Amino acid sequence: MAPFELAHIGCASRLARLRNELDPKGNMKVLLSIKPEFAEKILSGEKKYEFRKVLPKAQDIKIIVIYASQPTGKVVGEFEIAQIISDTPNKIWSRTKEGAGISRRYFDEYFAGKALAHAIQVRTVKRYARPRALGTVLPSGIAPQSFCYIKK
Repeated sequence: MAPFELAHIGCASRLARLRNELDPKGNMKVLLSIKPEFAEKILSGEKKYEFRKVLPKAQDIKIIVIYASQPTGKVVGEFEIAQIISDTPNKIWSRTKEGAGISRRYFDEYFAGKALAHAIQVRTVKRYARPRALGTVLPSGIAPQSFCYIKK
């Protein structure tokens, strides 16, 4: 098989995999590992932005599923993305500080040495009535370091 054919097959299988990662409305979901205290602030409405150094490459992500990392270790809810803002850390802080849910010091430490920062603005939040074991969302049951696409 020619290299082009292999690449084409790879794209086709990736596309099929991405189609399986959509929610019923056709929106892609991504699971983010978030520290428990920040997950709770998002669920309570206090934290209106989730900050990231790196974003998923897929462009059509609409829903973030929240995995509250250890010691909680559960999938606790989800939120719809209002928008994603990418800019220098200083500009991101200026735009988001009122709803950041974190201190300026924590923000600066997180983005230390980075030229680019991302802020995911939270829209509609849904707290799960019962937190779910990670294995019910990810067959591997292994928490991602940052994020992963999730399948139906």
